[in-house]
Amino acid sequence: MTETLFDVPAAPVIPVAGEAAGFPVHRIFCVGRNYAAHAAEMGHEVDREAPFYFTKPASAIVLSGAETPYAPGTEDLHHEVEFVIAIGAPAFRVSVEDAPSAVFGYAVGVDMTRRDLQQQARVKGRPWDFGKAFENSAIISEITRAAEFGEIGPQRIWLKVGEETKQDQKLSDLVWSVPEVVSHLSGYYHLLPGDLIYTGTPSGVGPVQPGDVLTGGVDGLAPIELRIGPPE
Repeated sequence: MTETLFDVPAAPVIPVAGEAAGFPVHRIFCVGRNYAAHAAEMGHEVDREAPFYFTKPASAIVLSGAETPYAPGTEDLHHEVEFVIAIGAPAFRVSVEDAPSAVFGYAVGVDMTRRDLQQQARVKGRPWDFGKAFENSAIISEITRAAEFGEIGPQRIWLKVGEETKQDQKLSDLVWSVPEVVSHLSGYYHLLPGDLIYTGTPSGVGPVQPGDVLTGGVDGLAPIELRIGPPE
């Protein structure tokens, strides 16, 4: 059967630095509590046995430079800047040593979070979907190829709200490294080109308000910018 009853939105496409062709988004995985200081500020310890994840729909993608409405259903919308892995080759049950071969490149992301809804779900033992998986909640910069970014180490990751720096750490503070995350996640999913992995946020997360301008970056990557618009 080839005919469909209706059309659905096409996959979002992310620009790639210096290239005409873009990166189509398939799925979005997000690592939870991957910086010890952030876990502590949220009242938790890092689970050092294995990383854990939540997901967002591809429809959550927003390109840097956009204005998005203040998210519906929340009174406590938070910013979380993240280092993002873009998968460019199939990966299933890959070793830590082989995991880098599946990486296409990297970007800067912001995981917008309806913190009040996330906290309510946590207290009740419910999934985090209302708090995490909503439209306009996965902001992303253009992607830089992995070979051009080089080795991951002491690069700074930061975010400002207006002129005030809110988050500021280094990629070396990640609890689970990029190869470890890709290897572990590939044990549960057939990772495919177009998949994105948001690797977790440093400490300093906090609320935003309509009118706020968020800027952020990772050394060696294109910066990210977002304006928070009024509620719909």
